[in-house]
Amino acid sequence: MNGDTGLWSAGFDLPDNIEFLERGRLWWLVALALLLIGYVVMQFVRRRAAVRFTQVKLLDKIAPQRLGWRRHVPAIFMLGGLALGILAYAEPAAATQVPSERATVILAIDTSLSMQAEDVSPSRIDGAKAAATAFIDEVPSQINVGLVSFNGIASVRVPPTQNRAAVRSAIQSLDLGEATAIGEAIFAGLSTLDDFIVEFDGEAGPPARIVLMSDGETTVGRPDAAAVEAARAAGISVSTIAFGTDQGVIELPDNPTPIRVPVNERALAEIADGTGGEFFEASSTEELTAIYTDIGSAVATEETRVLVGSWFSGRAMLLILIAAALSLFFTNRLP
Repeated sequence: MNGDTGLWSAGFDLPDNIEFLERGRLWWLVALALLLIGYVVMQFVRRRAAVRFTQVKLLDKIAPQRLGWRRHVPAIFMLGGLALGILAYAEPAAATQVPSERATVILAIDTSLSMQAEDVSPSRIDGAKAAATAFIDEVPSQINVGLVSFNGIASVRVPPTQNRAAVRSAIQSLDLGEATAIGEAIFAGLSTLDDFIVEFDGEAGPPARIVLMSDGETTVGRPDAAAVEAARAAGISVSTIAFGTDQGVIELPDNPTPIRVPVNERALAEIADGTGGEFFEASSTEELTAIYTDIGSAVATEETRVLVGSWFSGRAMLLILIAAALSLFFTNRLP
């Protein structure tokens, strides 16, 4: 039902899960049914009267071009328009998913040295930046987005905000560093969410989640298990994305021998399972972008009922206009 509110809106698809908020007004359909019955009865009465009081041969000479069945077409459109108008009068509403205006998503992106591996084109870090930017473009504008980066330390690059330009700029400026502190990244995300939720002055905090993307496992900082326990206690789910392949290698300036940097899916899956989040695997930039897009289109929505009377009233007006046009065409008068 997105945007389908006008008379000339494209398509005639009926909204799903319709519920009429004023069901008592549907009784007007009974009056419409009686009108239809009256119309049918009058056709038989008029036919009998015409045959009884009119010389048929003379009638054929005077009006050889009788309308026949076509004279009923405007009435059919008119009755259809009235029926839709009554349905609109009963205030129909449809269930739909809308973004929660207070929802918050923290993106936590791995910036360890292993992210320079080129097993993912053009590289893991460049692919991560492209996919995260696609997420920013996909997620509804009402949702707050924050950014955490982590290598040996975790840094809150952008607190939760609806300023997409700030988040996009911070993503593009990410730099790589030594070590991987996944646990610290989760703690940083929880801390910034806690600071953000405090601003609601005791109200129920906004729905929130952390989306963490990494290609490795924790090598420094607090362990994953401690972060999982903290996230569970805070009621925050952590969805994780394992990005890269087992064929990834990097070369360091002080070590000419290539170093293998395979992805540790198990560690990331345990984080997701432990916090009630989802675990994903991506071995290409395209797959990572698709995952982020799916998360962005589904995150932090809530079901609400939206009035869709305009769907019915718009089409009612259209049918009535067609009835008027046909009546003018066939009889040179309005119905």
